[in-house]
Amino acid sequence: MAGLIQLSEDQKKAGRVIREIVVRLSSAQTKGELSALLAHEIQEYTIFDLQMIGGRLNNEIDNLPSPYRERIRPYFREQLFGKHHQLLSLYHTRAFGRMNDPIRDPEAFKKFCDMLPEGCSSWNDSGERNPYFRNPKNRFFYYLIAAFTMFVLDEPGHPVGTPFPGGFSVEQRGRDYYCLIRDKEKDVFYSICNFCPAHQSEES
Repeated sequence: MAGLIQLSEDQKKAGRVIREIVVRLSSAQTKGELSALLAHEIQEYTIFDLQMIGGRLNNEIDNLPSPYRERIRPYFREQLFGKHHQLLSLYHTRAFGRMNDPIRDPEAFKKFCDMLPEGCSSWNDSGERNPYFRNPKNRFFYYLIAAFTMFVLDEPGHPVGTPFPGGFSVEQRGRDYYCLIRDKEKDVFYSICNFCPAHQSEES
């Protein structure tokens, strides 16, 4: 498939581990069960791992044109590390035991889980020289956080207010969320937009 990168043996091993984890994640029936599984996996990431993930994020942001990169930076950091902090905070306060609501849209959650193994190795980044940036495990972190955001918190994968070129942004109207690009990523099978609870908004 176009966009697949050549993986090393270590990266292939990481892929096998990811497939095993996905089986456990897909067994979750409630938000509390899913949260506990996500927290367990997130805690396996070391400080070094988080530094690599943060380094890649900063690198991607720095490659965006100014002034857009300055506007988008806090939203991208909130999307990953703000939600990372929130997930672990809920874990430490033992909130998961009280989260008995079923997972929103079980069919979408199943499709999300089915996508993960291949999605973690489907970056079109063959020019990336840093092997740590290309590690499927680090890509998986992004998806674990997205699962928490979209299927536990029922929030859009990109935070409310996230700006897009053209002056549009992710909006909240009452209890509903709206996003201009929600339905425009369908050809990118590994995009979290395909599983987002936000509604498609119209250009105006």
